[in-house]
Amino acid sequence: MGAYILRRLLLIIPTLLGIMIINFALIQLVPGGPIEQIISRIEGEGDVFQGIAGGGDVGEGMGAEDRYVGARGLPQEFLDELEVQMGFSRIVCAEGFAGEPSFDAPECEVQKIPAMERFVILMGNYLTFDFGESYFRSIDVVDLVIEKMPVSITLGLWSTLIAYLISIPLGIRKAVKDGSPFDTWTSGAIILGYAIPGFLFAVLLLVLLAGGSYVKWFPLRGLTSDNWDELSMLGKVADYFWHITLPVLASTISSFATLTLLTKNSFLDEIKKQYVITAKAKGLSEGGVLYGHVFRNAMLIIIAGFPGLFISVFFGASIIIETIFSLDGLGRLGFEAAVARDYPVIFATLYVFGLIGLLVGLLSDLMYVLVDPRIDFESRET
Repeated sequence: MGAYILRRLLLIIPTLLGIMIINFALIQLVPGGPIEQIISRIEGEGDVFQGIAGGGDVGEGMGAEDRYVGARGLPQEFLDELEVQMGFSRIVCAEGFAGEPSFDAPECEVQKIPAMERFVILMGNYLTFDFGESYFRSIDVVDLVIEKMPVSITLGLWSTLIAYLISIPLGIRKAVKDGSPFDTWTSGAIILGYAIPGFLFAVLLLVLLAGGSYVKWFPLRGLTSDNWDELSMLGKVADYFWHITLPVLASTISSFATLTLLTKNSFLDEIKKQYVITAKAKGLSEGGVLYGHVFRNAMLIIIAGFPGLFISVFFGASIIIETIFSLDGLGRLGFEAAVARDYPVIFATLYVFGLIGLLVGLLSDLMYVLVDPRIDFESRET
């Protein structure tokens, strides 16, 4: 198992590098960039894409007027300084220049950094987990992600736990009662829940329970109340759960339906196998057969998938649900960074989330071995 883990860890390096290369290349082709965003704000145009024929990196050697449509009234020095600050260019001085490189020195000039070199610099910084600073928020990317993480942890953790706590017992019960009225009406409810989009369910919860048209049992927005600091420890816990109830329910509904049906089908497949018939023939009770023999095999795929499900909910936090409940989490952060072309935030979150996703894939394999020690990935490969 040690050799298998080592191989998987080494495989993470080229995989993560490939992810970053593809996304970095795509960014170069997307119209508009952070400098265009700043220009559009200064000029008051409001539309960064208006008249842009290419991204901020095209047109090496061109003047400001050719590269940045809408920057007609801005001085070249200002645009050069923006490019240097954002890492698109650098100040290069003549050989033998003894002073500090600056825009004013006649021996120095602004030189554009090729995309390939910028990518190498980027990955070198990321290897030491130096993610830089956001272009538009004046804060380190790591601090920004940490600031938004409590919302995503809340939605991811509680949604996953609730889905498992409800779906597994319900799925087992449906498998045992397969074809019964209980199985029929619960399947209808599950399919209905799966068919309802999470954001539509969120709006329905707000209308019914958050003062929309009926009762106001839950708050309309936020993760905590305004008087959070004044509450006692018990009051803070109650206030926290009071605020997260509706958004967690809205983000749980789809995973709940999928996991329930997966549990049922997994148990049905195992119940029909020969070893179950043999166990019953030996006189074992239904409960003994179900939980002593079937449970381990049926739950293999479900338990092993827990890390992946948690990460998918955690990092795939719904932008719409966060917006509906006014929650400032990683979902909104990623969307706003993409719209604003905040490259440090985009690439840093992509790098970290990609790395965590690959590690979770390895963790899922280890969970298989933990649940069923008979599985040996090394012997399967050889």
